[in-house]
Amino acid sequence: MNLLFIGDIVGKPGRKLVKTYLPRLKQEYNIDYVIANYENLAHGFGVTSKTYKEMKNAGVDVFTGGNHTFDKKQEAIALLEEKKILRPLNYFEAPGDWYFEDENIIVISAMGVYGMPYGKNPFIELSEFINNLNTDKFIFIDFHAEATAEKRILFHMLKGKVGAIVGTHTHIGTDDLEIQNGTCYLTDIGITGCCNNVIGMKEEDPIKQILTGLKQNFDVPDKCNSIMQCLIIETEGKVTKRAFKLKIKDDEIIKTQKVEKS
Repeated sequence: MNLLFIGDIVGKPGRKLVKTYLPRLKQEYNIDYVIANYENLAHGFGVTSKTYKEMKNAGVDVFTGGNHTFDKKQEAIALLEEKKILRPLNYFEAPGDWYFEDENIIVISAMGVYGMPYGKNPFIELSEFINNLNTDKFIFIDFHAEATAEKRILFHMLKGKVGAIVGTHTHIGTDDLEIQNGTCYLTDIGITGCCNNVIGMKEEDPIKQILTGLKQNFDVPDKCNSIMQCLIIETEGKVTKRAFKLKIKDDEIIKTQKVEKS
């Protein structure tokens, strides 16, 4: 089974990249499941019915969330009635499901602790859930976290018990892709969207905010230099056999960080 994961798809530039390249990648790499994080789809903040349908029609199968899941609250609540769009497990009481399961795969959406909305402890919740499972299905976790150490902690807690743990949220891609005990790990997949500003947003407002301390309304530019970053995982039962990252920039597809289970 082949999986393709896309992290933080930010606004219109990110959605355009997915629509342009995802059909081609699915065919070229014989992809069975496409998983994508939706929390920045709607101009960088949350998800709407329109942006969700746009990505679903482009070929995304299962959607994971993050701290911006409920930015467009009413639309998000309505969308979460669908089984293939998830919200993070951390919320105490919230609509929707935090994992999706079918005959082949379990996809989990979870957030870290530092800088995230207060909620359930994801390390305790995930450990209990995984340890109580008796399954040969491939388990994929999108761990949406600010702190890199939290992502590493979860990896060392669950390696050998899940198929993949991939980080999102920072919008900055890391180069530490590895496989240990059959578990694929990457600290952060990185942004799909504008890459010549501040995490996909026009740079003027973040600069003004950090210089003045006054909150600004961040904005996604219509035109920019953009990049699509995704991870392709080849499974062998419930473990990762091999994985590699793809970066697409200026219509050039670059395969990087290829790893294989020893």
